[in-house]
Amino acid sequence: MSYSPTGQIAHRFLRTAHGDVVSTNERWVLRQIWLHPGISRSEITSRSDLAQQSIHRILDHLGERGVISFGEPKSGLGRGQPSPMLSLNGSHAYSCGISVNTDVMGICLMNLAGEVLGEASLPLLGQKIEDALAEAEEKIAKLRQALSLDPESCFGLGLGIAGYYVGGTRYNASLPLHEWSLVELGPLMSNFFGKPAWVHNGGSTGAVAEALFGVGRYIRHFAYLSFNYGFGGGMISDGELLVGGNGNAGEYGPIFRGNVPRPALQFLIERLRANGIEIQSITQLQRQFNPDWPGVADWVEETAPYYNRLIDAIIGVFDPQAIVFGGQVPPALAQMLIARSDAPEPARYGVPRPAAKLIVSEINGDAQALGAAALPFKSEFF
Repeated sequence: MSYSPTGQIAHRFLRTAHGDVVSTNERWVLRQIWLHPGISRSEITSRSDLAQQSIHRILDHLGERGVISFGEPKSGLGRGQPSPMLSLNGSHAYSCGISVNTDVMGICLMNLAGEVLGEASLPLLGQKIEDALAEAEEKIAKLRQALSLDPESCFGLGLGIAGYYVGGTRYNASLPLHEWSLVELGPLMSNFFGKPAWVHNGGSTGAVAEALFGVGRYIRHFAYLSFNYGFGGGMISDGELLVGGNGNAGEYGPIFRGNVPRPALQFLIERLRANGIEIQSITQLQRQFNPDWPGVADWVEETAPYYNRLIDAIIGVFDPQAIVFGGQVPPALAQMLIARSDAPEPARYGVPRPAAKLIVSEINGDAQALGAAALPFKSEFF
């Protein structure tokens, strides 16, 4: 029987005995509140096909459960009684996001309102899964204690792992993460932490973070490039993660089939070491990156033809409004790659094809852990 986190959600978060957290209409309302902070009750009514009484009943019920909060009346909306502003109630629940990359595990605690409560990281250097999770649990406990968070208010946890999806909650990760590969991570995480666990590819959780907190606030269709030890990403279509028929939409690896240069940071580190720059990890590369290091420009130049093939493929197949450079890529390196991108094709009859903007990620910190923390809420609330 396949693993499903929904059956393990604590009863305190359920609206009915049948196990759902919110109804379809409640989910729509909560999404409006998420997308439009400070939206008023009357504005939600005007956006919906539901009767005013139905909207009021839904909002009252969500308020009674503590899922939303009613704020001060919002003026300037025309005649009638000023309508109260609405917000998600962060104290109702929080989640924990964990990212697993080749050299580091990231941790993010987030409340239902999307506020980051705390972050931490720890080295991941070949430990057994149980040992790594025990260290993560200790970090989480310290964060929770420092923030005076009730363990019972933890709704669940999300995990983003660098690797492609193969079925169930199993992923095939690169060699440094072989301990994590082909393991049913959903039940493993759930049993270890005692909470329901949602699992995704790390490129996808990075894309979710970008959709909720980065360029997705004003761009609805974009491709996300996740530069890590390996190279992957995700796709956001109309604000939602595009998963694909086999769960690997945005897994760009097959475009680099064969022995061709690919923009994976492991190969840049190898080039730097060959030029006398001792970089031991992706994290160190992020923190200390210098575009003038010997070997950087050569690596970008050698990678560029194949990287541009990827950009062309994304534009031709997905037609995004933007392509976002994220993951663990140093911003200065992302700018170097953007500068080496091919020029748009010539205009036909004087009319150019609409171009995708190439943008450096707006997420500071660990986007994969941030997106992983949002997974439980995105799945069950909005």
